[in-house]
Parts: sequence; structure tokens; C-alpha cells
Amino acid sequence: MDRQGRGAPDRLLRTQLSLQGPPDCGRPSGHEALRAYLTGLFGATPPMRYTPDETWPIPGGFCGRWFCAMGDKGELGTLRGFDLVIMDGERIGVNEVYVHTLPAASG
Repeated sequence: MDRQGRGAPDRLLRTQLSLQGPPDCGRPSGHEALRAYLTGLFGATPPMRYTPDETWPIPGGFCGRWFCAMGDKGELGTLRGFDLVIMDGERIGVNEVYVHTLPAASG
């Protein structure tokens, strides 16, 4: 995915069946609901650069932690994220995504 997120909804839909997360995201399920959610999400966010931190297997799937620099050079802040992924065959059946904002570096 490029830094603008172009093409991201279609790429994610090839691997994912549903998205779980905070109740305010509406927990979309099914391709059309998920496509609408992801298209709106990537359309409403600034450029972002995701950097994987760590992944580990769990029964039926995996967990992963990552960082996200927002803005062209990270000037809009940094997020720390965690995904809990449960597979459904070769596709993601459940993907719980949790994020929080990291404090700006002092210096």
C-alpha cells in the first residue's frame, strides 16, 4: 500500500472477511460493508507509514504490534497499534485492531 492508502481497501478485502474493533467503528462484516468502511477510513486519514514491530502466533491466528507515522514525515504524530487476528481458512476471519497515540518526543 502506498503512503496515501490508495488501493488499500481492495487489497485488504482479498484477505479479510470482517473487521472487529472499538464499538464506534460499527464492526463491519461482509465485503460491501467492509469496503465502505475501509474506503472512508483511508479517504479521511492523512498519509501514513506503517512499520511492523513484532508478530507472534496464537491458536488459530496471530497477534502483531506496529507503529504508524502520520503525515508525510510523521509530523502529525505517531500511533502504536495492536492487531489480534483469527484466521478463517486462508483469509482473516476476525481482525481486532487497537490503537493509541504516542506522546510527542521531547527534545
